[in-house]
Amino acid sequence: MNTNLQISSSIPELGYANVSQEIIPLLASYNLMPQFLCERIIESALAPITCTKAETNHALEQFYQHWNLTSEDKIKDWCLHYSFTQDRLELFATRKLRIEKFKQIMWGEQIESYFLKYKRQLAQVIYSLITTENRSTANELFFRIAEGEHSFAELAREYSQGPEADTYGIIGPVELGSMTPNFAQLLYTSQVGVVQLPVLLGKLWVIVRVEKLIFAQLDDLMYQRLLQGNFEAWLKQQLNQLSPEEKVWMGINTKSAQMPEAT
Repeated sequence: MNTNLQISSSIPELGYANVSQEIIPLLASYNLMPQFLCERIIESALAPITCTKAETNHALEQFYQHWNLTSEDKIKDWCLHYSFTQDRLELFATRKLRIEKFKQIMWGEQIESYFLKYKRQLAQVIYSLITTENRSTANELFFRIAEGEHSFAELAREYSQGPEADTYGIIGPVELGSMTPNFAQLLYTSQVGVVQLPVLLGKLWVIVRVEKLIFAQLDDLMYQRLLQGNFEAWLKQQLNQLSPEEKVWMGINTKSAQMPEAT
């Protein structure tokens, strides 16, 4: 983590005392407290992040265009209606940009090493699969495929006991990191296009053939994805600092992998 930017993770600093006492119960009753809390944590973290005058003006122009605020009078009326000062309006308009700057400051220099560490798990695979509870059936199907008597797709459609039967055995592309380690290892070490001997995984015998292995590349899309992943992990860590009682009252399930989406 970049230590040049001092980010406080203290939840009490978020200033709940400044929030209307009527708003908190309403947010809780509408099940919006998790989202509200996330946004407050993010807002606190963004406090040291600034934008240049040019960046701010560009963000404001995009904001005005989005809301069809085509004149000074419309802008003033909008701000009056929503109780926005000019400073608050600029913060609101530059929020997404400041979040991106925050990500870069915190994790930008670490993304390459992170990618290299998890490159294998980020690889994707397309494979054919047959599953069966019967070992003898698995062996018979393997030899019928290996000897060319029937195609993998035909036998998967007729005999496979999982949902892959509906796709003639084809699955993917799927990231190796989303699979169980044993199955990911089996696929990663299999030769492309070669049907593998049946193996027992859990209660099922599986026959696999890797059709294509797609190695991960650190392109712009992957870079942004890894930045976002670190950001979401950081946000989850902040939420985990709440007391158990606060988590229950606010309806936050920090064990869930899916967090409220930051805006």
